[in-house]
Amino acid sequence: MRKHSKIMLKLCQISIFFELTALSLLAGTYKEINDFGENPSNIKMFLYTPDVVAEKPSILVACHWCHGKAQDIYNGSRYASVADKFGYYVIFPSAISSDGCWDVASEAALKHNGGGDPLGIVSMVRYVIKNFHADSTRVYVLGVSSGAMMTNVLLGAYPDIFAAGSAFAGVPFGSFAGPNSWNDDCAKGRITKSAKEWGNLVRAAYPNFTGKRPRIQMWHGTNDEVLDFHNLGEALKQWTDVHGIDTIPSSKESNVFQTGWTRQRYKNQNGEVVIETIIEQNQPHNLQVLQDEALAFLRLDQPSTKTFFGPKPRQCSESHTTVFTTSKNATSSTVTIRSVPGIATLTLFTLNGQQIRTLHGSRSTDGIHTFVISKKLSAHLQHSSSIYIIRVAIDGRVVGTYTLNL
Repeated sequence: MRKHSKIMLKLCQISIFFELTALSLLAGTYKEINDFGENPSNIKMFLYTPDVVAEKPSILVACHWCHGKAQDIYNGSRYASVADKFGYYVIFPSAISSDGCWDVASEAALKHNGGGDPLGIVSMVRYVIKNFHADSTRVYVLGVSSGAMMTNVLLGAYPDIFAAGSAFAGVPFGSFAGPNSWNDDCAKGRITKSAKEWGNLVRAAYPNFTGKRPRIQMWHGTNDEVLDFHNLGEALKQWTDVHGIDTIPSSKESNVFQTGWTRQRYKNQNGEVVIETIIEQNQPHNLQVLQDEALAFLRLDQPSTKTFFGPKPRQCSESHTTVFTTSKNATSSTVTIRSVPGIATLTLFTLNGQQIRTLHGSRSTDGIHTFVISKKLSAHLQHSSSIYIIRVAIDGRVVGTYTLNL
């Protein structure tokens, strides 16, 4: 028994080695998507697909800051790893402007379906909903600095698309409006409007909208030297007016997260928190970004649905299974499965759950199973993506479900 346990431990160590060095699929796929729809400003789309996708997955849009790009926020955040846990998609859009900032000032950007960067981002969302059967009622956005400004713009101009957003060091919707990409008056806190005036800017972006407005969480440092702290108060006036609620908070908490920080929550008539502000005392523009708290507000710290497509990959045990590709060519991919001895069955699905084919292997005595998958398998489905879901069974018992880039 002890000898058997040592063998199993060794196999687990080998599997971990392959997960880290080969093309392991327990970590999801980050990939650029082209031709995703209407894209007036030619921004770029990068999509993170978790290793196991929820049956009806949510979508998170993560917008980078000025002088940044999609890869920066992907590498510098936990959004993809949390998506792995709960099975939702993460869209990482990338601006192409010379300064890496988002267009939040043009007339087109501030109008529903008007154009600019916001429409390109919305096209990315529509693409994922259509092609990957994501939940259109659970689409969220967050960002820092320019990404926070874009968050406000997307929530204001596309309330039919986004359910909620979290903005770190942003400005009110429409406050940067004008012919130039930078608005110094807004940045320095010299623009003050009434709540009604701010609210009218949002309503004018989509005059015919009568549905529920998205929830918003706003973070700001009191010592912000780039986008003055004054903007948080103006944004609060705007969103309380849009939601038709009082500017007096429903609750106020001191010393939240850190000493001196304050969190205020604002509820609608149904008792739902629709606005939340966090004041980061003495923090500069480069404020602290509490990613987990933002995801909690967006309700992305929980499964999209209770049922996942197939079981989650098992932890290292006697039935631990690792799937990876060992070779590729123009016509096929060779897939190797490291599991337990027996007869393996591999079932191939598209990302939307459509079954393509089931392949049956021969008996393996060492737990290594090899399949050659023809790239012609899905041609009749017109499946443009190279990413598939693979369900593995040994002797008829399902041991894991994985995503694989073929």
